[in-house]
Amino acid sequence: MYRPSFYFLLLNLFACVNLVHSQNILASVRPGEIWPDDKDIHINAHGGGILYSEGVYFWFGEHKSDNSNSALRGVTCYSSTDLYNWKNEGIALSVIEGNLKHDITKGCIIERPKVVFNKKTKMFVMWFHLELYEKGYDAARVGLAVSDKVTGPYTFVRSYRPNAGFWPIDLPESKRNTSVEKELKLKSWTPVWKVAVIDGLYARRDFEGGQMSRDMTIFVDDDDKAYHIYSSEENSTLQIAELSDDYQEHTGKYMRLAPAGHNEAPAIFKKNGIYYLITSGCTGWDPNAARMFKSSSIWGPWLSIGNPWKGDQSEISFDSQSTFIFPVQGKKDAYIFMADRWRPRHPSDGRYVWIPIQFEKGTPVLHWMDQWTLDIFNKKK
Repeated sequence: MYRPSFYFLLLNLFACVNLVHSQNILASVRPGEIWPDDKDIHINAHGGGILYSEGVYFWFGEHKSDNSNSALRGVTCYSSTDLYNWKNEGIALSVIEGNLKHDITKGCIIERPKVVFNKKTKMFVMWFHLELYEKGYDAARVGLAVSDKVTGPYTFVRSYRPNAGFWPIDLPESKRNTSVEKELKLKSWTPVWKVAVIDGLYARRDFEGGQMSRDMTIFVDDDDKAYHIYSSEENSTLQIAELSDDYQEHTGKYMRLAPAGHNEAPAIFKKNGIYYLITSGCTGWDPNAARMFKSSSIWGPWLSIGNPWKGDQSEISFDSQSTFIFPVQGKKDAYIFMADRWRPRHPSDGRYVWIPIQFEKGTPVLHWMDQWTLDIFNKKK
C-alpha cells in the first residue's frame, strides 16, 4: 500500500494554501486597504471608472509605477462578477514607445479614464484627461480611444481641447466677443478676478483653441445621450458638454457649472430624475472637503447642497478624492461612490475608497465604513 511521505503531504498542503490565497476569495469591500487582484497584487487602476457589460463589471484606471505618476504603461482593465474579486485583464490602452511626438507617448500623463458602450456602433469608447510629454499640465486635453472589445486593445484616435469655436449656452450674448487682455492681468482669487471668471474670462480666452479639459468623467443618461464633465478654465470652473451619438465627438453644446468655484474630480449619478454631482476642491494631492450639487436637468441650474461626507474626517473626505459613481446591477437605488487615496511618493500604492451611497431625507450621504458588503443595499431605506 502506498503511503505518501510527510514531506509530500506538506508540499500538497502548501500548494492548497497558496491556491486559495492566489484566488483572493474576498467577501467584502474594505475601503483604504490593499485590494489584491487574482494574482494577489494590489489593483493598479487609479482614477478609475466602472463599465457593466453582459453580466460583468469592468474597472478601468491609471496604471501607476512605484515612483512616477506619468503613464509608463497605459490604462489597465480588471473584471469582476461580484465587485469584490477582480481579475487582471491587462493593459487596455498602451502608451506608445519610441515616438516622443505621439500624443500618448510613454511618459505622458493619462488620468481618469472612463469607458462607455455605444449601442448604435457597438463600440467601446474610452475618454481620458491627457497631458503631453514633458509639458506639465499645460496641454489640458481630452483623449479618445476606441475598441470593439471591452478589454481592448483600445486604439488611440486623437486628443484635443473640446468645443473650439462654440460658446457656452449659459454665457449671455453680452459677455461674448469682449477683450480679455486687461482681465488676464488681474490677480487671481481677488473679488474682481472672480467676477471676471464668472463673466466668462477664460471661456472667451479659449474660444478659438478649445476649452481646457482636466479632471473628468463620462455620464450616459437614460436616453443614451452621453456627456463629458470636466474641470476647465484653469480649474476654476466645471463644464458639462454633450457628446455626439457615437460618443466620439463633442457637439459644441456645453454649459458652465459653478464658475470660479474651483472644482475638480467630478462624479455623477441620477436618481428619480435628479442629477447629483460630487466634486472636490483643488488642493493638489492633498484631500479636502467634497462638494455636492443637484439639478433636475443636466443643463442646470445646479444647486450646491454641501458636503456629502459625514463624520469626524468629513473635512478631508476621509483622505480621499472622488472619481466615479456607478449603480449596482439588480438592486434598486443602489449606487457605489468610488474615490482614490493618492500616494504621490509611492503612486502604485494608492488606495481605493468605495462607499455605498445612502440617503437621508432624500439627500445622498457618505458614511465611512471599515468594511461592508452589497447586503447593505437590501436594508429598508
